[in-house]
Amino acid sequence: MTSLRIGIAGIAIESSTFSPHRTGLSDFRVTRDDALLARYSWIQEPPPWSADVTWLPLLHAVSLPGGAVEPEVYDELEAEIVARATAAGPLDGLFFDIHGAMSVVGRTDAEARLAQAVRAAVGPDTLISTSMDLHGNVSRELATAVDLITCYRMAPHEDAWESRERAARNLVTRLRDGGRPLKAWIQVPVLLPGEKTSTRIEPAKSIYARVPEVEAMPGVLDAAIWVGYAWADEPRCRAAVVVTGDDRQVITEQARKLAEAYWQARDDFAFVAPTGTLEECVAAGIAGAKPFLISDSGDNPTAGGAGDVSATLGKLLQVEELRSGAVSGIYASIVDPDAVAVACAAGQGAPVTVHAGGKIDSGPAGPVELSGTVYSLLRDDPVGGDIAVIEAGGLRAILTSRRKPYHEIADFTRLDLDPAETDLVIVKIGYLEPELYDLAADWKLALTPGGVDQDLPRLGHHNVRRPLFPFDTDMPAPDLTPELL
Repeated sequence: MTSLRIGIAGIAIESSTFSPHRTGLSDFRVTRDDALLARYSWIQEPPPWSADVTWLPLLHAVSLPGGAVEPEVYDELEAEIVARATAAGPLDGLFFDIHGAMSVVGRTDAEARLAQAVRAAVGPDTLISTSMDLHGNVSRELATAVDLITCYRMAPHEDAWESRERAARNLVTRLRDGGRPLKAWIQVPVLLPGEKTSTRIEPAKSIYARVPEVEAMPGVLDAAIWVGYAWADEPRCRAAVVVTGDDRQVITEQARKLAEAYWQARDDFAFVAPTGTLEECVAAGIAGAKPFLISDSGDNPTAGGAGDVSATLGKLLQVEELRSGAVSGIYASIVDPDAVAVACAAGQGAPVTVHAGGKIDSGPAGPVELSGTVYSLLRDDPVGGDIAVIEAGGLRAILTSRRKPYHEIADFTRLDLDPAETDLVIVKIGYLEPELYDLAADWKLALTPGGVDQDLPRLGHHNVRRPLFPFDTDMPAPDLTPELL
């Protein structure tokens, strides 16, 4: 068996163009060489399909979602990927590990640009296989620049690593037997937030259940549906379908059917949980089963929020039940390195007053005065940096020096917080990740302001291609005939 030489490269971030946050180089975790190879289980413990493959680590950069990437940062990362791809010599294939919703300040369709740069570096004969988040965007330019393309099939993304391995396995399979496949590509003029398209509930649950059925058909290699990314204002932002394979009739027909199913269900997509204003959600939580979780959705850092919108914290500090301690609460979190530094200098158990948040994204509210006691401190968290918990009445507010999501129980217990024994747990998140979902006796999604506001018309998209649902609810039925690429 001939040994295959396959490169690995990519830049992965989800970028809200409505967030004033800017993503710099320090926001990225950049890996090369052995550290990049260690990212993938199928390289560390090779399965049979990966036998006789030499994986060549070029460069991979991944960041927590945030604002648009600074152009000089993108240029630096792209240039190194291109240089390393060129230096690697002839490659049989390249595994292109991206998110699909990266925005760069002043530019559009960043992933297509990166794919085109990689294609120019590796040449026309190298097969490129792309793995993406289902909240990415697939423009015609991106789909044309690569040879194989797939995405996650679950939201929350419990199959993220399975999807990456599928993309790598399909690449090796086609290099061994089959060569460059055809792609049936179509965009669907629908743009919805992830909180309305969770595969836990209908209609996304049934629509995505059809994807592996299509993949299993003779003549089909892979099938994928992208929801698109709702919080960027670019022409490419919309749903998409790609079915890959060798039977042009089958892949075209199945791509059309999947696209039509998505379009026909557009009015049926609903939020993954009951929604309300923050005040309505807090009132329901105080009266409801415990622990009651509330998603502070408008500033969700794992969707691109700045992470320091302070409007929710300000309102929580005015809730009498929390002020008096009759109700216990946890708020996760506010990024504010200056406030954290004050708390760390004061020390655990000390009284402290800080002005938290509202310094990156000050639109909804400016800094909020937070007076209380330093409940706990954590230094040098690998994601959040230094972290302080300030207790004010019954509320324990988490402040971080770097943007950090709170998705797992251990994120709280490391701070001596027990969400299972807390009445209200308010988290900057959209749909609940698995551990929090299992924890919640009940939950609501608060429609709060921020760079990833669930109310898309309120954000003010100007550069998306129209007509587009839900901006144009009376738009005519689109032509959903796939294009063969």
